[in-house]
Amino acid sequence: MNSREDQLKAFDRLLTIMDELREQCPWDRKQTMESLRHLTIEETYELGDAILDKDIDEVRKELGDLLLHLVFYAKIGSETNDFDIADVANGICEKLISRHPHIYGDVKVENEEDVKKNWENLKLKEGKKSVLEGVPRSLPALVKASRIQDKVAGVGFDWEEPKQVFEKLQEELGELQEEIDKADKDKMEAEFGDVMFSMINYARFLKINPENALERTNKKFISRFKYLEEKAAENNKALKDMSLTEMDVYWNEAKNL
Repeated sequence: MNSREDQLKAFDRLLTIMDELREQCPWDRKQTMESLRHLTIEETYELGDAILDKDIDEVRKELGDLLLHLVFYAKIGSETNDFDIADVANGICEKLISRHPHIYGDVKVENEEDVKKNWENLKLKEGKKSVLEGVPRSLPALVKASRIQDKVAGVGFDWEEPKQVFEKLQEELGELQEEIDKADKDKMEAEFGDVMFSMINYARFLKINPENALERTNKKFISRFKYLEEKAAENNKALKDMSLTEMDVYWNEAKNL
C-alpha cells in the first residue's frame, strides 16, 4: 500500500491534471455541472456493478472515475469563486466530526443503532425540518423506499420484530388481491406499491439489501435466458417458434449449471 505522503502526491497530481485539462482540452473546458450530472450517475452505477461482481480491479478503476468527477465539480466551483476542493474536503470533515460526538465528544453509545439514532437527531438539530429531507428525490423507487425506512427507523418509527413486518406484508397481499378481484387498475397499483414497500421493509429486518437481492436475481435470470438462447441457436431454432415446454427443457438445464 502507498504511504500517506504518496497518497497526497497522487491527489495533488490529479488536481494538477484537472487544471491542465480544464484549460487546454476543448471537451473538458466545455463541461458544466449540469452536463456532468448524468455521467456521474452512470459512473456510480458502474461502480455498483463492479462491487456486486466482486471485481476489485474494476472497483478501483470506477472509484477513479468517480474521484475525477468530484474533482471536476470542485474545479468548476472554484472558477465561480463558490467553493474549491479544500472547501469540499473541510466541509465533510466538519460534518463527520459533528455527527460523531461519541468519538470527538463525550456522548456514550452502546451499539450501531445508537449511532444511527444520534445521527438523525443531530441532523434535525442542524435545522432540517424532517429526517426525510436527506432522501434524494431522484433516487430509484426501490432504493428510495429502503432509505426512507432506514431514516424513520433511526428516530424510533419502526416495528419491534420481523414477525410483525411479515404479518403486515401478508395483510398488504390480501388487500392487493381484493383490488385484483375488483379489477380496479388504480387501486391495484396503489396496493401493489404497498406490497413492495412492505417487502423492502421485511428485507431490512432480515438484514438483506433489497437492491442487491433483486440485482442478484436479475443476473441469474439473464444468465439462464442467454443459455436458453444459445441452446436454441445450436439447434437452429428461433425462440419465437418454440413452445414453452421446449424452452423449459433448456431453462431447467440452465438452473442446474
